[in-house]
Amino acid sequence: MKLAQFSYDLPVNLIAQTPAKNRDESKLMVVHKDSGKIEHKTFKQVLDYFDDKDVMIANNTKVFNARLYGRKEKTGAKIEVFLLRELNKQNRLWDVIVEPARKIRVGNKLYFGEDNSLVAEVVDNTTSRGRTIRFLFDGTNEELKTILDNMGETPLPKYIKRKPDDSDKERYQTVYAKNEGAVAAPTAGLHFSRELIKRLEIKGVRFAEITLHTGLGTFRPIEVEDISKHKMDAEFYDVDDYACKVVNKAKEEGRRICAIGTTSVRALESSITTTGLLKPSSGWTNIFIHPPYDFSLTNSLITNFHLPKTSLLIMISAFMGHELMQEAYKVAIKNKYRFFSYGDAMLII
Repeated sequence: MKLAQFSYDLPVNLIAQTPAKNRDESKLMVVHKDSGKIEHKTFKQVLDYFDDKDVMIANNTKVFNARLYGRKEKTGAKIEVFLLRELNKQNRLWDVIVEPARKIRVGNKLYFGEDNSLVAEVVDNTTSRGRTIRFLFDGTNEELKTILDNMGETPLPKYIKRKPDDSDKERYQTVYAKNEGAVAAPTAGLHFSRELIKRLEIKGVRFAEITLHTGLGTFRPIEVEDISKHKMDAEFYDVDDYACKVVNKAKEEGRRICAIGTTSVRALESSITTTGLLKPSSGWTNIFIHPPYDFSLTNSLITNFHLPKTSLLIMISAFMGHELMQEAYKVAIKNKYRFFSYGDAMLII
């Protein structure tokens, strides 16, 4: 398929700038794959579509304060440093993106904090905007982590046109986040409140947790017209034995297996045996799911409304069918659903 098939026009006022007042009271579009029926609900009504022994798979990754602001040595130019991942804990090496990149070269030093108390040196160019930096810090790794957390800010996407505030520290994080390592939230999970999870569990729905540390590459617009030639950035994932037992039992019993978000789908599909069951595994995955694709386990999906020409939208098309995806997005725009990270949700069943 061609990239142009995954473009659509979105009114700017439908890009959510803040989360819903309550997590589980955002809008929910329910799309039935077989019939094409579309329903309009509130998110807490997701409870009505799941029964005893159905399974939901949640990505328990935790977002860290990845966006830092520093100054370049000598010139004092303001530089944004976006932490992607720690490469070497002992040597304090980090893979980062810098803006404006043209000003940052190997050997430059960057100073952070009002008193310039934290210093980093640029040691390598990785991409046009990517750099490897080394923090020049004599304390412990735990002390450095605390400093970075205090200096950094919640890494809201650029299409949210405001500075993050204290509320974002909670709301740009799922209530079940525990394994730190993501630079972007697994946004489908943002709609779940603790109360809703408890009500689902009381109904008999089982939760299985996996981890996939969401990177910026997941949201990056695709730049090749032939989507089969697109290469995903690798992201770390982990699927443990407990999750495998829960999911495989549900599959054997013909239950509904619902992935909470596209990141959960990618972790699951990276851990499939030749017989179509889930196996414990961890490592780095660059799986790119695009039409046509045979989903091994997931038979329902909760997701947000995604940016045009991204791997996320393409995966949704593979899951629900391209024509139905296009129709659902037209209906969402007509009914003024809120889009992207802090936006509303879709349940595909």
